[in-house]
Amino acid sequence: MATIARARPRAFQQWNRQLALAYTNQVRRASTTVEPFRLAIIGSGPAGFYTAYRFMKNNEHAKVDMYESLPVPYGLVRFGVAPDHAEVKNCREKFEEVAASPDFTFIGNVTVGASSDHPDGATVPLSSILRHYHAVVFSYGSSEDRKLGIPGEELKGVFSAREFVGWYNGLPEYADLNPDLSLGAHGDTLIIGNGNVAMDVARILLKSPEELAKTDIAAHALDALSKSKTHNIRIIGRRGPIQAAFTTKELRALYKLPGVEVRPYELEHPAAYDVLPPPIKRRTELLSKGSSLPPNPSNPYPSVTFDFCLSPLEFDHKPEQPSSTPPNWVTSATFGKTVLQNPNQHHPSTDYETNNHREYYNQKATARLPPQPKTVTFNTRYVFKSIGYKSTPLPEFSPLGIPFNTSTGVIPNDGIGRVLTKLHRPHQLPSSSHPAHHQPHIELPHHFKGLYCSGWVKRGPQGVIAETMMDAFTTADAITEDLTKREKFLPEGEWGQDGKGWEAVKAEALKGNSNARVVSWEDWKAIDRAEIERGQKAGTGKEREKFVRREDMLAVLGDGGR
Repeated sequence: MATIARARPRAFQQWNRQLALAYTNQVRRASTTVEPFRLAIIGSGPAGFYTAYRFMKNNEHAKVDMYESLPVPYGLVRFGVAPDHAEVKNCREKFEEVAASPDFTFIGNVTVGASSDHPDGATVPLSSILRHYHAVVFSYGSSEDRKLGIPGEELKGVFSAREFVGWYNGLPEYADLNPDLSLGAHGDTLIIGNGNVAMDVARILLKSPEELAKTDIAAHALDALSKSKTHNIRIIGRRGPIQAAFTTKELRALYKLPGVEVRPYELEHPAAYDVLPPPIKRRTELLSKGSSLPPNPSNPYPSVTFDFCLSPLEFDHKPEQPSSTPPNWVTSATFGKTVLQNPNQHHPSTDYETNNHREYYNQKATARLPPQPKTVTFNTRYVFKSIGYKSTPLPEFSPLGIPFNTSTGVIPNDGIGRVLTKLHRPHQLPSSSHPAHHQPHIELPHHFKGLYCSGWVKRGPQGVIAETMMDAFTTADAITEDLTKREKFLPEGEWGQDGKGWEAVKAEALKGNSNARVVSWEDWKAIDRAEIERGQKAGTGKEREKFVRREDMLAVLGDGGR
């Protein structure tokens, strides 16, 4: 934690601690039971851990309980980061530092609100958590995929990137996905989306099994990828190359794949190239160069082609295709040519060619389909939709009055992390024109005291882990600010504010449930050691061999896991 300490003056840290201690003393005076300020964090991914880290650093006397629905922690770091990006997972060391604190409790295999999908899993009501903590942070990430909403989306061979990434990273939810990757020779493999996840999917599909065997990729995925016939990949975006979301680092990782040709993309309007900011210019320059491989006409290299300004219209299955194609399997995908436009232009020009030329280098340009777009169709057996994830509300949000924006998939908040609800107040108008009982009401954003959010459920599924860290720090600082200002937290009365934390929740919610297995941090470390031992036995330099099923994770704990 020394790095963060240098970033904040020592006097400021001491001031924070004194104020936190003053609040704790206030709580002590208000009750015969001495209870510190206790914070619940729902979700154990980067957002949750970084929130805990920052808050605990600035509030030495606070207690943090972290709830996780799976028996294992780390969320996106374990199940989202590509297995060949081991360096990105180094943040686990910081998380272990947090978990080593006596003021931190990990509560794994416990689902909040919804019933656990495993017979040995525990379920606790959100209302119970609200009764026994001073504040709650929602950091549970995204659990659904965005849909294209086009014909054929349900065909076999059409996968979401979220389920495919979860499958090769060992997420129990997708342990049985079992994609047949042997049909790639019958057409292009299409990846729809221009973010870093799309680049991860392309790289994992083309990387050699020998290289993947050294990573922590799930064993079932390594076996399936070793039989893959994927040869040509197209990465397709709705917008242009300037608006693409992938980073230069991820693009370079594709270029480093041995024996893989990344085909150059020819810029349509090179005259304006120099107006780009340096980072975008470097990325675009790399994209336009392509990889340098010697000609090999007798045995073409596996390839990656970038296509831009194309929007999917339909996925199709044609029975007349080769009999090796299974029934109801995608055989073609049709795309429409999109038009770039200025997002601030409310009445875009119908001169599409002029529009594209003018907005080509506008980094914020959006894409739309004209009424009768030009179309292109690709033969394919695999389509991976990498068009974004979406968070969902916990089941008790609505009954408890906790807001959620289902269209954006985020909890309404003030941008700092305080959950906002709407306060209804009568609009003050002259009484002569509007009698009091007829006065119209206005809705004012109002902080839902004691509730906070961080990560993707706060700002949407975007950004790298470093951005999630800064976002989580902002939320933690908001809680600290409210604490030092002695703001109200979760209301007394119906929910209480007894600050008894997990022990009270467990006694209230799990009474009589002898089958529930709650996983502690020490339990997780036992699972962790078992996975590392399995990796060592593989003999390939593998860091670990993940358990991909809950029952296998819990079996490591034996009866002591109950």
